[in-house]
Amino acid sequence: MSTSELLIPLHVSYIQKLGENKDDLTYHLTSHLRLNAVYWGLTALAIMGRQDALDRNEMIEFVMSCWDEEAGGFGAHPGHDAHLLATLSGIQILVMQDAMERLDVDRVAKFILSLQQPSGVFAGDAYGEIDTRFLYCAVNALSLLGRLGDLDVKKTVGYIKSCRNFDGGFGASIGAESHAAQVFVCVAALAILGRLDEVDVDTLGWWLAERQLPNGGLNGRPEKLEDVCYSFWVLSALSILKKVPWIDAEKLTAFILSAQDPEGGGIADRPGDMVDVFHTIFGVAGLSILGYPGLVDLDPVYCMPAEVIEAKGLRKDWQALPRREK
Repeated sequence: MSTSELLIPLHVSYIQKLGENKDDLTYHLTSHLRLNAVYWGLTALAIMGRQDALDRNEMIEFVMSCWDEEAGGFGAHPGHDAHLLATLSGIQILVMQDAMERLDVDRVAKFILSLQQPSGVFAGDAYGEIDTRFLYCAVNALSLLGRLGDLDVKKTVGYIKSCRNFDGGFGASIGAESHAAQVFVCVAALAILGRLDEVDVDTLGWWLAERQLPNGGLNGRPEKLEDVCYSFWVLSALSILKKVPWIDAEKLTAFILSAQDPEGGGIADRPGDMVDVFHTIFGVAGLSILGYPGLVDLDPVYCMPAEVIEAKGLRKDWQALPRREK
């Protein structure tokens, strides 16, 4: 089967089969990512127009089984401690499945806000690891919960600003080198907070455009290999900055499609490697931003279907390539 087009039926089947074999060692070794993986799979299906391919009620019950009653947030797997990464995924799934009535919004908001540090950054959990990823998770989650008004925006924006580098990019913490994934979380958080004035749009736009390599793929920072997941991290930031045309869309599309498994479905980090659901969602998400025909519009700020975000009145001023016809 050719990989010159997106193999939607195969990818749907691949996602449906994930987690079926609970006796498999890999299933247990990846339990720390389980709730995130459910969000990745659901979002990939939604963008391919097949959200109904997984059982809605079963998914909602799994999300609620990950609730940490003591902390007031979600863990990655039943019995795991609450963490911001899992909490955001849980909220995103419940929003996409129209099941927010299951959530104790006050308790979740309190849990999220309790993790903000005096500097403005957020810790991922009670044990204190800090990273701009967790700041984005907090801002995204509070926005979806309608509780952004509870956040100290000045302190939050101040921390993001302190992570900005001379090349226009952002790092994981103050003084850390610019990295495409950290650029996305910082730019998207600023977009949600209405503070994109803190971004040097042209300088950062060029830094992001320079992530494209001769084979069409994108890397996360200079001198690194291309990787399908950066198709989302780089493109999402470019779409928020309205600079997606600054990269070669045709070459990037071909690179993403070449990383598909034409037999079992799924997308890998690069051609010939093992597929996983992480690269599958971010490959599909990248194709949506590139205007690939037949896909549903993705909101690059929240990494959720655009119609879901628009229905909540949260759409920001981003710009993807026009959807091409088949």
